[in-house]
Amino acid sequence: MPSKKYVVVGLGGSGLSAVHFLSKNGHRVAVTDTNPSPALANQLPPDVSCHFGAIDKELLLSADYIVISPGIDPRIEAVAAAKAFGISVISDVQLFIDALKNHRQHGHDIPIIAITGSNAKSTVTTLVGEMAKTAGISVGVGGNIGTPALKLLDIDNLALVVLELSSFQLEHISQLSARAATILNLSADHLDRHDGMDDYLAQKLRIFENCQTAVICHDDANLAQQCQQAIPTLSTNATIISTDSSFVANTADFYLYDDGQGLALYHHNTRLIATDELKIKGKHNLLNTLSALALGTAAGLPMPAMLQALRNFKGLPHRCEYVDNVAGKAYFNDSKGTNIGSTLAAIDGLGAVYGEQSLALILGGLGKGQNFGELAEFINRWVCQVYLIGKDALLIKQDLLAVDDGLANRLHHVDTLDKAVAQASSSNAQAVLLSPACASMDQFNNYSHRGEVFIQLVATLKSETTDGVV
Repeated sequence: MPSKKYVVVGLGGSGLSAVHFLSKNGHRVAVTDTNPSPALANQLPPDVSCHFGAIDKELLLSADYIVISPGIDPRIEAVAAAKAFGISVISDVQLFIDALKNHRQHGHDIPIIAITGSNAKSTVTTLVGEMAKTAGISVGVGGNIGTPALKLLDIDNLALVVLELSSFQLEHISQLSARAATILNLSADHLDRHDGMDDYLAQKLRIFENCQTAVICHDDANLAQQCQQAIPTLSTNATIISTDSSFVANTADFYLYDDGQGLALYHHNTRLIATDELKIKGKHNLLNTLSALALGTAAGLPMPAMLQALRNFKGLPHRCEYVDNVAGKAYFNDSKGTNIGSTLAAIDGLGAVYGEQSLALILGGLGKGQNFGELAEFINRWVCQVYLIGKDALLIKQDLLAVDDGLANRLHHVDTLDKAVAQASSSNAQAVLLSPACASMDQFNNYSHRGEVFIQLVATLKSETTDGVV
């Protein structure tokens, strides 16, 4: 088969992996990036043509295929022109999917578990991976979660793949053909890259194309209905497994219920594990465990191994992560909560544990065009004080008051994270939650930097408290 010309747009981790994969397989490869000096340029193969400083439109028009990185908006003029010219635009994940299909044709079936959603993708992806490892399966975990999908091909005796997929990746994937797939949840996010919520959902739904099993969460009735309507046209023979955290028996295949022995996870009529055996807390995290169990079951993972992985799982950094207890207050780092849906889940999940108006919430940053009024109902129920930080603090306050002006005495514009922690420590809250519902780049390098600063501020607060300074 003659080699094709591929142009890789964007030289991040996934772009670099695509360049190496294509070059190794004998194709002609060029790469273009808006950065005049990409950090990874020194890791490129010597025979790759480089076009840096701008996205080269003429280069794209000369390609047989364009491999676009998730961080590149496909609506930019150069990419849109290439699409209009009829050139296929795909993702690095599509290259990976095609490579796995070649394995299947040679008798090596490597199934994919595919996970998307506005929130909790990384938690569920990691947990399913841990379940497979506990079962002794050689598993590759990657995609949007950090390890580029193509690098998973280097794993010895690869037997299962667990992929976290963003809407940006799914937009340029076709016929994923996953063994099991799910949309965990859906809330307003990345609307600066999508033409409204309908387009955002349409990209997410692509995860079900030709899948064998679809996992549907009943907690969001609207999303569940939309998935159930779409799946028959996307995958005519798909089996459906459902999850539900409403504490009502037999509402779904996997659900939460208290039969008098304490709250537990159930599969049909079988009590699997008590929730107090789990290290991760909050109703939203219990729903994540149900999704992981459903996906693992669809992929044939043994239940004892999955339950053992659940007992051991501590959650991920910056995702409703327990930090410490200082002077009787618990501190939680949910810096990864960069949109409203994620913050709603954190407030509702911890509020159910600590009680009504028990939380001090730190909120704010770059708002990404969201309407923060959606938080008002949850804040009114679960939050006693809100400390607003970052560039869009006043916009957030305005949105909240437009919905519920009774929140005025609970909202405090403090601007910076250190001031927020200091004031929250003096509140009457039982728990302090950093869940900004915003991007972080106005005051921090990224969400993990923001979370690390929060952890250090809590450590300093504890030290000062222990030393009798405060």
